[in-house]
Amino acid sequence: MTSNARLKLYTENLWDSPYVFTAFVALTEKRLPFDTVPLALDKGEQRQADYQQHSLTAKVPTLVDGDFWLSESSAIVEYLEERFPPPTHPRLLPADMRERARARQVLAWLRTDLAALRKERPTTSMFYPRSLPALSAAATAAVEKLLQVVDQLIPAGATSLFSTWSIADSDLAFMLHRLIFNGQPLPAKIQAFAATQWQRPSVRAFIEHPRPATSVP
Repeated sequence: MTSNARLKLYTENLWDSPYVFTAFVALTEKRLPFDTVPLALDKGEQRQADYQQHSLTAKVPTLVDGDFWLSESSAIVEYLEERFPPPTHPRLLPADMRERARARQVLAWLRTDLAALRKERPTTSMFYPRSLPALSAAATAAVEKLLQVVDQLIPAGATSLFSTWSIADSDLAFMLHRLIFNGQPLPAKIQAFAATQWQRPSVRAFIEHPRPATSVP
């Protein structure tokens, strides 16, 4: 498969989506040049006929590689790993089969569980700080589950899930920062993991990306 067209990533204009984060970090880690096209989701730009037709789901992120359009961040990760494979391009997923399966498990889990936590500590609160109410019983239970799972996943004395970085590290750190940015203390091992992952250049490139000055409800 060959294409001379520069890769393009459709994002959202507030730059706070955890799924845009995943795709952005993946492209950056692969050291691929790409352009970003932000859409104002609150204005329904993702539902414009041309975009909806090409992206199929009218969601962000959507990756454009020549005439191929692909949405869903986990699918984008898998596509980039196959389209631009190691060793020519850095890995997004571990080389070891079982570690690779575990990384995929983490990616899937973060997208399908912890709903109350995701609702009550939205990513907008990470980049557009505001006072939020105390967590509900359901969200508190989700936090407890998150910390329990993370404690099991991170090896003693380590600041990454595996011997080398994977995209699962960044996604997990992003989830943990929903708590950190809202003032919730974390156990030392988990705090060290999150802090280390937060300093990765690809992550900083997303975190420090310019954002519009706006009041988010």
